[in-house]
Amino acid sequence: MSTTWLVTGAHGLLGHEMLAELATDPDAEVTGLSRERLDITDPAAVRDAVRGHRVVVNCAAWTDVDGAERSEAAATAVNGTGVRHLARACADSGALLLHVSTDYVFPGDRRDPCPEDAPTAPVNAYGRGKLAGERAVAELLPHGGYVVRTAWLYGAHGRNFVSTMLELAARRETLDVVADQHGQPTWSRVLARRLAVLGRAALSGRAPAGTYHGTAAGHTTWYDLARETFRLAGLDPQRIRPVGSDKFPRPAARPAFGVLGHDNWARCGLPPLERWDDQLTAALAEPSFAALAAAARENLARLRT
Repeated sequence: MSTTWLVTGAHGLLGHEMLAELATDPDAEVTGLSRERLDITDPAAVRDAVRGHRVVVNCAAWTDVDGAERSEAAATAVNGTGVRHLARACADSGALLLHVSTDYVFPGDRRDPCPEDAPTAPVNAYGRGKLAGERAVAELLPHGGYVVRTAWLYGAHGRNFVSTMLELAARRETLDVVADQHGQPTWSRVLARRLAVLGRAALSGRAPAGTYHGTAAGHTTWYDLARETFRLAGLDPQRIRPVGSDKFPRPAARPAFGVLGHDNWARCGLPPLERWDDQLTAALAEPSFAALAAAARENLARLRT
């Protein structure tokens, strides 16, 4: 018997991978709705979209962190109120909700991985809006709501740090990259796979509702991530220079240590996600990233002649 899935934000970085992952499941009947087709700030539209689906995966989000600082109400309408609409619709229809959140709900002042139940204290507007969404899921779906926090997400379908580094590599001899922020680079394809597994485990009663951390094992800095990206792409890592966060002042404060713990996966018999460097190695072998790397090497060679 097939299971009906709804994926919101289906044209985004994670939504693309979610649709591709579910397409491999012969028992999944999937509806993917982009932002243009579903505005999650519209409660009537959300109610209509959720109806008839057994599992909803919310990949829709306001992801512009600095933009949220300038327009907090608009960002929270998506990341907070919009998620409340989804949670309410799922509660009314009996659907499960897998909602993607962020490490930015934490202050980032620890020096050890932050467990799932650690106190939240966002340092910026983006984090406050995402925390409002988390609270809506917990309140309205205590037995059918799953919050999956991720961080430093990259992939083939949308702008992200890894692709930006490869694009800049073609135009600049050296790049200054922040070396005092720590996190867990996570490939969107790996996260999509885990969300699909979690959804199926939830349907079978093997995954308790609650919060899970969908980030790569291990951790690194933006600087070391850039160096490893260059190395894997056949570029010289020495072209990356370390700088402090004060070199790039931003409207929104960033957590200095956004490293998350993964203990709750054991509740449903699953290991944590693979290490960040193993994920990056696999991602850069994919055609989309390999093409960016090849273009960077070719363009740089032309610049030097």
